[in-house]
Amino acid sequence: MKPILNLAEVELSPLPAALAPPESMADRYAPRMGAIGARIGAQKLGYNVTALAPGKRGFPFHNHRVNEEMFFVLEGTGEIRIGEAVYPIRAGDVIACPPGGAEAAHQIANTGDVELRYLAVSTKMLPEIAEYPDSGKFGVLAEFPGAPGEKPKGFRFVSREGESVGYWDGN
Repeated sequence: MKPILNLAEVELSPLPAALAPPESMADRYAPRMGAIGARIGAQKLGYNVTALAPGKRGFPFHNHRVNEEMFFVLEGTGEIRIGEAVYPIRAGDVIACPPGGAEAAHQIANTGDVELRYLAVSTKMLPEIAEYPDSGKFGVLAEFPGAPGEKPKGFRFVSREGESVGYWDGN
């Protein structure tokens, strides 16, 4: 495996159907992404290029309790919301998004009139807990080894606090 990849070689695709926003949200969310990390042998960091058309956001406003993210703006302009603040962003900007609570929640939006592209780098520690302050949701993400010769199994659970069942329910 070659440990180098030129960004011109990264093909961008919409999110897979299982992760794509519903049609009702297509006016706000439509990230196209191109994986890099696994293609060059990365093990502890995930890398991808994300592209957003004008007026689009990548993902809902969220924070990570475990993983840290960094974004490097390659092309275009937009804004990033971090906690209660909103910052303009443009090509050449480097953005740190450390783990934390609502104060660390973040969301990138393309407010310009051309495509916004950025390199996203993240630690890949699991399990992860993501929180979505705007909707009061949280998500638990994990991965477990598959049977010998099988791919690992992903686990994703999204809910709201107070909607969970008790530990002893059903026992």
